[in-house]
Amino acid sequence: MSGTADGAACCLVVDDSRVVRKAARRIVETLGFTVREAEDGAQALAACREAMPDVVLLDWNMPVMDGISFLRAARAEFGPDRPVVVLCTTEAAAERIVEALEAGAQEYIMKPFDAALLQDKFVQAGLLPDQAA
Repeated sequence: MSGTADGAACCLVVDDSRVVRKAARRIVETLGFTVREAEDGAQALAACREAMPDVVLLDWNMPVMDGISFLRAARAEFGPDRPVVVLCTTEAAAERIVEALEAGAQEYIMKPFDAALLQDKFVQAGLLPDQAA
C-alpha cells in the first residue's frame, strides 16, 4: 500500500456533493485512513497522478468527468489493481453494476451507505483486516 508519510492508508473521496464527501470523510477517517477529496473525475485523476491513494470511494454521476470515465482512464493509466476503487452510487440497475465491475471497480455500494457497510466493503477489498476471522 502506498499510504502516507505517517503510514496511514489514504482514501480519495470523489463526489460532486460536499455533504456526501464530508459524511464519507468522517466514516473513512474512523477506519484509520487519511482522506483527500475531489469534486469530479478530472480532479480525481489529477489527485492520483500527484499521490496514488490506496482506495478511491467514487461517485458515478458527476459533472466534468463521471465516475465510469474516471475509472476507465485510471485503469488505462495506472493498471487494473491500483488504486482500489469502490463505486458508491444511486445507480442500482444490474447492468450498471456489471458495467462498473467490468470497467475495473473492485466493489460497488449503494447510497445512502453507513459506516458498517463501508467497513465491510473495505474488508472485502482487502483494505482492512477481517475482524471476524
